[in-house]
Amino acid sequence: AMAGEGGAYRLRCSLAGHGQDVRGLTRGLFPEGSFVSVSRDRTARLWAPDGPNRGFTEMHCMSGHSNFVSCVCIIPPSDLYPRGLIATGGNDHNICIFTVDSTAPLYVLKGHKNTVCSLSSGKFGTLLSGSWDTTAKVWLNDRCMMTLQGHAAAIWAVKILPEQGLMLTGSADKTIKLWKAGRCERTFTGHEDCVRGLAILSEVEFLSCANDASVRRWQISGECLQVYYGHTNYIYSISVFPKCKDFVTTGEDRSLRIWKQGECAQTIRLPAQSVWCCCVLDNGDIVVGASDGIVRVFTESLERTASAEEIQAFENELSQSSIDPKTGDLGDINADDLPGREHLKDPGTRDGQTRLIKDNGKVEAYQWSVSEGRWIKIGDVVGSSGATQQTSGKVLFEGKEYDYVFTIDVNESGPSYKLPYNITDDPWLTAYNFLQKNDLNPMFLDQVAKFIMDNTKGQTLLSTSAAQFSDPFTGAVRYVPGSASGSSTVPAADPFTGAGRYVPGSASNAGTPGSGIDPYTGMGAYRSAAAEVENIYFPKKDAVTFDQANPTQILGKLKELNGSASEEYKLTEDDLIILEKLLSATCNTSAGTPTAQQLQTLWRAINWPEDIVFPALDILRLSVRHPTVNESFCSEKDHVRFIILLLNFLNPKGKQANQLLALRVLCNCFVSQAGQKLMMDRRDEIMTQAIETKSGNKNIHIALATLVLNYAVCLYRVSNIEGKAQCLSVISTVLEVVQDLEAIFRLLVALGTLISDDTNAVQLAKSLGVDSQIKKYASVSEPAKVKECCRFVLNLL
Repeated sequence: AMAGEGGAYRLRCSLAGHGQDVRGLTRGLFPEGSFVSVSRDRTARLWAPDGPNRGFTEMHCMSGHSNFVSCVCIIPPSDLYPRGLIATGGNDHNICIFTVDSTAPLYVLKGHKNTVCSLSSGKFGTLLSGSWDTTAKVWLNDRCMMTLQGHAAAIWAVKILPEQGLMLTGSADKTIKLWKAGRCERTFTGHEDCVRGLAILSEVEFLSCANDASVRRWQISGECLQVYYGHTNYIYSISVFPKCKDFVTTGEDRSLRIWKQGECAQTIRLPAQSVWCCCVLDNGDIVVGASDGIVRVFTESLERTASAEEIQAFENELSQSSIDPKTGDLGDINADDLPGREHLKDPGTRDGQTRLIKDNGKVEAYQWSVSEGRWIKIGDVVGSSGATQQTSGKVLFEGKEYDYVFTIDVNESGPSYKLPYNITDDPWLTAYNFLQKNDLNPMFLDQVAKFIMDNTKGQTLLSTSAAQFSDPFTGAVRYVPGSASGSSTVPAADPFTGAGRYVPGSASNAGTPGSGIDPYTGMGAYRSAAAEVENIYFPKKDAVTFDQANPTQILGKLKELNGSASEEYKLTEDDLIILEKLLSATCNTSAGTPTAQQLQTLWRAINWPEDIVFPALDILRLSVRHPTVNESFCSEKDHVRFIILLLNFLNPKGKQANQLLALRVLCNCFVSQAGQKLMMDRRDEIMTQAIETKSGNKNIHIALATLVLNYAVCLYRVSNIEGKAQCLSVISTVLEVVQDLEAIFRLLVALGTLISDDTNAVQLAKSLGVDSQIKKYASVSEPAKVKECCRFVLNLL
């Protein structure tokens, strides 16, 4: 048999210490060979091997949660904390971070709205958390960087993959999602119940386990390579052996199973219903935690195996445990048909095989051990052990665990309602919330509260403004929105350096538009004039706008399309004259101030049908740079409808010309205070919608890159790490699809601006793997600004 080859696992030691279920385990980095356990008793404990003995000593007990602790992970060493840190998540919605030698938290991470049930750490100090609030959060040091939203139910499992920027989440919605730089790249479907655990095999493969009693092996690319069956009930946790593809699982069928070469090589039963968690130590020993509050370590090594007396004591405890037939772990049991003790004379056929016998009217369960060639008693099968409620949080309701889920019938004919309840909850408050949620008569309050108390027998627990300059970004001559613009042909005054900036070798020409000299490379005298290239690219201080204008063409197109517009949209001759005045007022500083009447007419025009609206959007793009127009559209009063209108144009199914112009309008909003405030207030939804245009053409890419750049300019002035995280995520996503070097250049300037003077942002950019995405641009020969800017960014990373 398989198990005989590598030697079988046997008990090394049992560690008492926790007062209640052990819910999470992780191997420690310091001291060597250590591990950390967390429990419903609200504590975390660090255990270290005690010298030559087979046991472990509790180094110290950490407290900081006001409720159950449900998960734990180690944050790798950094310069500041050379021994690493310990992170724990709990039912109090918090994450506590401890140093290895302290019993009180160093700091607490708050932000989740429900139990934090899974944690995973990555490089550069990042931490990923999963919660019953259906989100996962990425933390850096003591700040939340981004929130991963997309699952429909609790997230039970999270893992950061070795390749930077990739993360996995497993949920009670039965799916697993792969996230890259904070965006969902792929959803893996196949499990038929809540996904409970994840384990990483390599950069491209991982394992998952679920309440459907199966383990699946997946490729990052999306395909399921293999399904492993063996458990007879929920599988709660999965852990991989170092340097190989073998793994261990634990679950609600009272067992730990050891899988080698894809087969279940050994099954170890435990005297506890729920085996919540496991981890594998560097020496291959397996640690498991269960609902009886005991941590047990199993080993293949003969030197570390427990004494005969300890093993006998473990077997005695196992043989005395009561097995509830209702859990179905042993199949359907009919006591009348069972054989007697003589049945145990026949050897078993595989390790972990179970056999039931009847002796003096009692039903006993045995399990075959291949390594020892004998049947080991694993418990008495009793009518009902009452264990189902006691095993902590056995009942799942809407993907979350509760001590009880009651079914309440309000009246004979109507539907019945589910009422979930934890013994830590207040019965009155629970009853009140239940009535509210189901829209039931508040008269029932006393009855429902009394029902809860009677049925739980009172159990409770122990207690920017931009300079106006001509702009080589659009440089088009003929008015065709969205057509390729010859942006590289006429380098007018460079928008980033402006006129008066000294650039060695081209001082005299820097400000003359159309001189055909790139101010960044200046006549080849550049390097000799300044051996040290000055970083003139970032941090960028003002917004970049789209100013190129040809009012005559725009109005011509507007008139032409107005001719074909249906009656309800048609503008009168007067309306067209009003818009002409507005254009001249906003494109020519000396021509007076835009009036309310002009703005009302413009608002009507930008609400035209999508196939004819583009000239009106172009008038908006030019007008919104004017302080009066900016204030009018972006102020408190009107901004909601303005933003909704623009976001609709960004719909990926819409017309590309409209997407392009809406992005340019958003970029130009950053010119004045009101626009900046609006852009920052609605950052999340604007960026989320803008990123959907990433499959567009090169001009759309340039506009999208400019929008991110303008956000970076604003975020450089205020310390908002969540905002920076969103921008970094967008940059990382857009870098995957963009080819145009002008767009790349703007993304690089945005990236440089975001990470300038901010070590947190630098760490976050590294953890998203942005440095590896941009390396190739350090060798671009033309235009030189791409290469130079890229090198400045890489210096910071």
